[in-house]
Amino acid sequence: MDRFEHIKYIVDQLIGQGNLTIVDAAFSTDYLAHAGEKTHNGHKFIKQFTKQVRTAIPDIKIVKIEILSHSDDVLTWQRTFSGTHKADLKGIPASNKKVKWYEIVVSRFDKDKIIEEWVASDLAFQLMLKLK
Repeated sequence: MDRFEHIKYIVDQLIGQGNLTIVDAAFSTDYLAHAGEKTHNGHKFIKQFTKQVRTAIPDIKIVKIEILSHSDDVLTWQRTFSGTHKADLKGIPASNKKVKWYEIVVSRFDKDKIIEEWVASDLAFQLMLKLK
């Protein structure tokens, strides 16, 4: 399976299906996620974040995954999601409205596992817009 198919499979299993068992197989135990000024680490973070998003947006759908660039161990890609905001997420109250958002991700691999990612997401912005 090439890196593009690998990423699509991981996102489908983790976000699309809520299959948390994929974390051990797909992510290094030394995993780091950089989002804005914060750095998160480990499998516990991935599982906790996945549960939060899938609880807040239970009908989450993967709209599109597009590879922007790649090298031997780095993949830069965009993912688009949609769903209905049904529960609070990080202090943003549920709007019960449909939301669509985009994320740019740079994934660094160590062999077949993702060891580090940089993520830029407009999810919080899109959720705030729905509060009007």
